Amino acid sequence: MLRITSTLYPSTKVRPILQEIVISITGIRTIITDWDIRAIQTIMDVVSLKKIKENEMENVLMINSVGQFSALNNNETLHPLVNIVDLSKAGKKLNQKYNYGFYGVFLKEVKCGDLQYGCNYYDYEEGTLVFIGPGQVIGTENNGELYQPKGYALVFHPDLLRGTSLGRHMADYNFFSYEVHEALHLSESERKLIFDCCTKIRYELERGIDKHSKTLIVSNIELLLNYCVRFYERQFITRENVNKGILQKFEELLNDYFSSDKPKEIGLPAVAYCADQLNLSANYFGDLIKKETGKSAQEYIQLKTMDIAKEKIFDISKSVGEIAYELGFKYPQHFSRSFKQHVGYTPNEYRNLN
Repeated sequence: MLRITSTLYPSTKVRPILQEIVISITGIRTIITDWDIRAIQTIMDVVSLKKIKENEMENVLMINSVGQFSALNNNETLHPLVNIVDLSKAGKKLNQKYNYGFYGVFLKEVKCGDLQYGCNYYDYEEGTLVFIGPGQVIGTENNGELYQPKGYALVFHPDLLRGTSLGRHMADYNFFSYEVHEALHLSESERKLIFDCCTKIRYELERGIDKHSKTLIVSNIELLLNYCVRFYERQFITRENVNKGILQKFEELLNDYFSSDKPKEIGLPAVAYCADQLNLSANYFGDLIKKETGKSAQEYIQLKTMDIAKEKIFDISKSVGEIAYELGFKYPQHFSRSFKQHVGYTPNEYRNLN
């Protein structure tokens, strides 16, 4: 049995605050008794204890700096904001989840078990690039086994990019928001190019910092990331059959969505919703659809919505407003405006023409 001991603040101080909170939520004036204060404090204690237990169970290790990450893997910190880390220098590790406060590009050269990223798992293969952004949680499944890391990691803090061209365009590299199971698989020649960029960065770090160091280091990071954009486009092409299967599932998903009550319940289908239903990250899903169709996922959804709308317009037993609500529009005027924008006519004009 769990026993909780609450340390109560003087009720004269707490009561007015709680009364204001209750009034703001309910709109009803009420009197907070000492018993209410004890009950609320007890609930807060239970919630706090639950949070602590959850954090202990998650066992997420926060690594906020490049220096911390370097030291954790037995590497010298050559620059406080950027480093090339040889993961093989680290001793054998227990499985652990990490939350990084910087960007990381991991080139894994050995299979090291199932890696958990969010709620998904990815089995590392040799020659795989995985990208992480600040605040993302990544780590191995906690099964009590030891493993020996092998490979390299390019880690760099957002502060390194301040005032640079790369800093202004960092959001364009969508793969930092991909899921781990959407990792980049490299050919041998592609691996050599990535290593070449890392070698140049390593050279700049080892020769000592001067007024040219930041420019050259950031330029080589940008070159590496631009190569990764090209390699991902190649991966989209080489996995064309898989991508077409996803496109077909996307089409089926939209058909099922509009034939259900979901439009009335939750509105028009969102890109994030569709990506989640297909077990893809929103950014990877958007890039894949753009590559396959030449249209963004949002544009594809809008065109699909209008195609279905044109069919529904022929049902003269329903008003334009009813059709708008059936499709998931909150307001009929929004539907009419979107319909004219895509079709060239208002819903009523299109109905009369046909």
